[in-house]
Amino acid sequence: IMKWINRNDDESNYEDRRGMSTGRKMAAGGGIGTIIILALYLFTGQDFSPVVDMFSGGGATQTQTVDPTRAKENEDLKVFSLGVFNSANQVWTKIFNEQMGVEYRKPTFVTFTDQTMSECGGASGATGPFYCPGDEKVYIDLSFFHQLATRFNAPGDLAMAYVTAHEVGHHIQKLLGLTDKMQAYRGRISEEEYNQLSVRLELQADFYAGLWARYAEAMNIIKLEEGDIESALGAANAVGDDTIQKETQGYTVPDSFTHGTSAQRMRWFMKGYQTGDYRQGDTFNAATL
Repeated sequence: IMKWINRNDDESNYEDRRGMSTGRKMAAGGGIGTIIILALYLFTGQDFSPVVDMFSGGGATQTQTVDPTRAKENEDLKVFSLGVFNSANQVWTKIFNEQMGVEYRKPTFVTFTDQTMSECGGASGATGPFYCPGDEKVYIDLSFFHQLATRFNAPGDLAMAYVTAHEVGHHIQKLLGLTDKMQAYRGRISEEEYNQLSVRLELQADFYAGLWARYAEAMNIIKLEEGDIESALGAANAVGDDTIQKETQGYTVPDSFTHGTSAQRMRWFMKGYQTGDYRQGDTFNAATL
């Protein structure tokens, strides 16, 4: 079990939407690239075509209601995930300041129940955790972590931490301009080529998750014990495109991969953890993935 040495419970970049309901899920307005929709596919093998419909345009949401009985749902997972989120910000603040010579801008962590709104449109718990570059927020329905342990057979603290650190990794890509570069390719290259770029984007976020684990340990934020790294690798393995496609449709279609194979995802997480050097994570120029 991953142990906290110095957990940061700061809530200044935390938005708690647990128990809140906004009625119909409508897009918050503005266009959106496929990569955002693909981001919602992260960690789920479900058909997410209904989610795409939410991204079709703007519109007002219905009156928001709050269910007080669910306002503190999965409180233990909230405390844990917020600690991981804050530690990721500590790690990246250090890397940005000391190695890049630039200031780090923190994202916001949002927990929600069942469904919520983002600048990228509406989302439901079924879509899994995601990062929205439009508002620079990481969204997680905490009940997902129960699915990770049971449905995906990837239990353990570091498996859950990997998920959160991966999403913060997408924020790093936004800050470094990679997300905007991806968007610029929309409609200019084939779907197959765009999927290949998406795979590189996701594998880099996996690398950043491994990098987080290395730094958080070195900075005495967490203490990793035997089995922890295997726990994270179990999560990376479970959410590989090939593994998900085999489970859901019985066969794989490599050209449709958007996140990378299980082997690739585990390899890039481990590369981040073993090297501890953010410059080693340039998946876009890597000859082999």
